[in-house]
Amino acid sequence: MRVQFPPRAPIRLIREIGFVVEGHGDTKAIPEVFRRIAAVEFPGVPIRLREIIRVPRDRLKKPGELERTVELLSRRLRGSKAILITINTEGEPPGCLGPDLLKRARQQRSDIPVGVALAHHEFENWLIAAAESLAGFRDLRDDLVSPPNPESIRGAKEWLSDRMARRPYRETTDQEPLAKRFDLVAAPRARSFGKFYREVVRLCKEAGAGRQ
Repeated sequence: MRVQFPPRAPIRLIREIGFVVEGHGDTKAIPEVFRRIAAVEFPGVPIRLREIIRVPRDRLKKPGELERTVELLSRRLRGSKAILITINTEGEPPGCLGPDLLKRARQQRSDIPVGVALAHHEFENWLIAAAESLAGFRDLRDDLVSPPNPESIRGAKEWLSDRMARRPYRETTDQEPLAKRFDLVAAPRARSFGKFYREVVRLCKEAGAGRQ
C-alpha cells in the first residue's frame, strides 16, 4: 500500500530588510515605520527587519563609509533582501544629498534593491505632520495641531518639547512610541515622508513581497 503524504506547503521567500540610520532613536523608529507601511501594503507577507547599522550622518557622507556599510549589511542579510538608508537632511537640499547617496550605494551593490529616503529636516518633522494623531499621548497637549507646512520647521524636537506638558521630548524614549502611533495617512503632508512611504513599497516589491 502506497503511503499518501500531505502536499508540501509552498516555500515562501525570506524577505530581509537592512537599515542604515544615524540616530539612536532611529534604530527602532525607522524599522517600526517600515513595518507599519509593509503591513498595510503587503498584509501577511513575511518580512524580517533584521539588521540595523547606525552611522553618524557626517561620517556616512565620507568617501568609502557608506560603501563599507552597505557591503557589511548585504553580507549579513539572506534570502530575498533589500537595504534602506534613512538620515536627516539637517537643512541640506534633499535633491542633492539623496541622489548622491543612492548612486554610491548602488555602485557598491548593484545586485540587490537599495533605497534612500531622507527625513527633511528631521524624523520628528514626520511626527509633526500628523500631530493631531499624537494629541494627548506621551505628555503632548490634547489640542495638538499640525502646522500648514510641517517641513518648514527647523528644530522639530524643540517644537515637540514646547508642546509637552511636564517634560521635554526625548528622542531615545519618545521616538519609537510616537512612531508606532502617528497617522500614516496624514504624515505625507511632509513630502519627505511620502518619499519614504514610496521607497518602502518599492523595496518590498523588489524583494519579492508582491509575489505570492
